[in-house]
Amino acid sequence: MKLKNLFYTIPLAAAITAMSTGCNKSKFDINKNSNQPTDSTVTYDVVLPAALHATGTIVAGNSGSSGVWGNWMGFTARSGTYAPNVTEETYEITTAFGNTVWNNCYDNNYDYQIVASKAAVAGAGFYEGIARIMKAHNFQVLVDVYGNVPYTQALKGSGNPTPAYDNGLDIYKSLLREIDAGIALIKAAVVTSTNANKNIETNDIMFGGSKTLWVKFANTLKLRMLIHAYAVASIDKTAEINIINAEGTGYLGAGEDAQVQPGYKADRPNPFYNTYIKNTAGTQTANNVYYRANQWGIEYYRINGDPRRTQFYVAGTGGLIGVAYGLPPITANASSVLAGFGPGLEKTNTSPQAILTASESFFLQAEARQRGFITSGPTAAVLCNNGIVESFRYIGVVNPATAAANYIAGNATYPDVDMNGVAQGPGGPVGGLFTILSQKWFALNYVNNLEIWTDYRRVPYNEVATNLLATAAPNDAPNDHFVYGDGVGYNPGPTISVSPQNVSTKIPVRFLYPQTEYNYNAANVGTQGNVTRYSRIPWDLN
Repeated sequence: MKLKNLFYTIPLAAAITAMSTGCNKSKFDINKNSNQPTDSTVTYDVVLPAALHATGTIVAGNSGSSGVWGNWMGFTARSGTYAPNVTEETYEITTAFGNTVWNNCYDNNYDYQIVASKAAVAGAGFYEGIARIMKAHNFQVLVDVYGNVPYTQALKGSGNPTPAYDNGLDIYKSLLREIDAGIALIKAAVVTSTNANKNIETNDIMFGGSKTLWVKFANTLKLRMLIHAYAVASIDKTAEINIINAEGTGYLGAGEDAQVQPGYKADRPNPFYNTYIKNTAGTQTANNVYYRANQWGIEYYRINGDPRRTQFYVAGTGGLIGVAYGLPPITANASSVLAGFGPGLEKTNTSPQAILTASESFFLQAEARQRGFITSGPTAAVLCNNGIVESFRYIGVVNPATAAANYIAGNATYPDVDMNGVAQGPGGPVGGLFTILSQKWFALNYVNNLEIWTDYRRVPYNEVATNLLATAAPNDAPNDHFVYGDGVGYNPGPTISVSPQNVSTKIPVRFLYPQTEYNYNAANVGTQGNVTRYSRIPWDLN
């Protein structure tokens, strides 16, 4: 029965050695010499597992910003044990805010550049292909967070200490071809016990040297970019899907999560666990105390009767309760009282770290099918329901297929769960795209917060062509972002911060360029004009 109601209140040693020494720069500088960390003893096969682990760390914490996006998107909120974060909770972000996304993505790409260049010289196509694909992954993140960024002139070290900025859409277009090149290299690679591709099964800590899974991941990464740029006419989605179809391997499917696993253990734990659960000493991390359940988010799971609620969240002394985002500290919202990260996210300190899950893959496919980019195969409804099942599986719900079927049936006709859902009131949403994007929100809670923030920014509230709401958004200027929960008997959201200092009703749609760019690359960053927190990312045309 629908429970909705109105709510207004390598071997491990080699990998770890590399990731703890030569590939972690002591001081990041986008203009540094990319050859600096290397010498004759550092080889592409040693750097690759360390670089993949570093990407997992970026995704796990999104370089310190996953929590920001989690708060903004309604999954978590600051607990009352901590003083207010005024900058974040008033949305008055600065050039000092979120810089680690920039720093760590470029830093990680230096490592992939080392792998690609050294592997190319050695004729190790498998390694080079992986490096090209993963470098594209990181540049996709940079574009999605900052828009235009250094690309063609980046990673050249002293060859170009002040790289120019490229248009984000041009970067996207280039990345699609870069991924194609990586796919071709992997598919053509010959692996023997003695040639340049040797030990790929060990050094590839994501897919263990599986060509098929790497190509599926690459195609899914391409699909993610095509979905982000769905409204961009200069990127031909039909032509790009035809390239993927012609390649023939398809996308990540059931049980095919892209995850890195160098051999995490208690003293070298899974990155998410180490960031948000416990440190190597087994002590609760500061982030675990700081980030607790958002009242709006945890209640949305409850009124849907969603069994993932107790997987995403674990009860505090007050039960499975959350706090309003931005509420000043009081005893009632102390960290220990509130619900925290649940077992489906916590998993164990030895669990693999997800980069891109099968659940996200199915939701991307469902949206592409709904929009007509994919024109054959399973329907959008089947693909969306597969995404729900995969989310249940990934987050640890018992008997996920049965549980998902019961969840869908229990929410029949409601468009946030049922692809065939009908409007629950005048002007309300129906199934289809509204369902897909809503279910993505339910599924990617701290699995990939950046993707949810991206969905929120890129899809207008009343996209008539896909039957979204035809009314104005309640918390923002009309039609410039997606609204979750509205028209289905729930409070529209994600809710705006209730911080007493907050005078804004708008969540930022981008991060600002780091202050270091204004200090050391002023002429080039200056070409981007007066960038504000509401300057749109190039694919955001709404």
